[in-house]
Amino acid sequence: MLVDTHCHLDFSEFDADRNEVIRRAEDAGINYFVNIGATLDSSSAACELASKYAQVYSSVGVHPHDADSFNQEAEDRLRGLALKDKVVAIGETGLDYYRNLSSQGKQLHAFGRQIKLAKDLKLPLVIHSRQADEQVVQVLKTAMPVKAVIHCFSGDEAFLRACLDLGFLISFTCNITYKKAQGLRDMVKLTPLDRLMLETDAPYLSPEGFRGKRNEPMHIKLLAETVSLIKGASVEEIADKTTRNAKGFFKIG
Repeated sequence: MLVDTHCHLDFSEFDADRNEVIRRAEDAGINYFVNIGATLDSSSAACELASKYAQVYSSVGVHPHDADSFNQEAEDRLRGLALKDKVVAIGETGLDYYRNLSSQGKQLHAFGRQIKLAKDLKLPLVIHSRQADEQVVQVLKTAMPVKAVIHCFSGDEAFLRACLDLGFLISFTCNITYKKAQGLRDMVKLTPLDRLMLETDAPYLSPEGFRGKRNEPMHIKLLAETVSLIKGASVEEIADKTTRNAKGFFKIG
């Protein structure tokens, strides 16, 4: 049994064959999917998918790329979505100082308001951090206690240890399979198994051998095999531990 803890099955890339994508993943041993909202519209679509498929759960949030549009009306709508059945987290939210598609001030505001929403509703957070690791840690430290996962981890050892010290989980994607990703594989090795989760971020970040093609949740199996090699543990142990972590974090299954 495996869990894809972060995918975007509501995106248009899956419109032509969404049922088949889910079936292929189930055939590969993926039993649960957490579909992550990135905008208000995609969060609404994530809720609809969760209502349609028994094995799909949803997270609702506004990505830092869209923080400029986050106002009181957006916050109210997000709160309404968060109260729907099978919503298991708030996010993805956080800071992205790499692309800066929204102003840093607006990103901080949207991040802070979504942290408050998660705390109000007693839901965990799905955190996006890109070239903003120190600021993300600072914001989350100030907001403690919070329950969070750092999605698509891409930071250094200092960021990893800061997140682990705060009690957060760390989620890795298929980019750890890339030939030039030894730094990320080192971070996988340093992450305790009881704090590690697996995700595809599909349709993005297809594994080595599939780059340039759409990623799919079925590749969680390949990701688990890669982690097993890094950790020197069986695939069965990796599947068992990461599934337990995902079920406990999101309260699914």
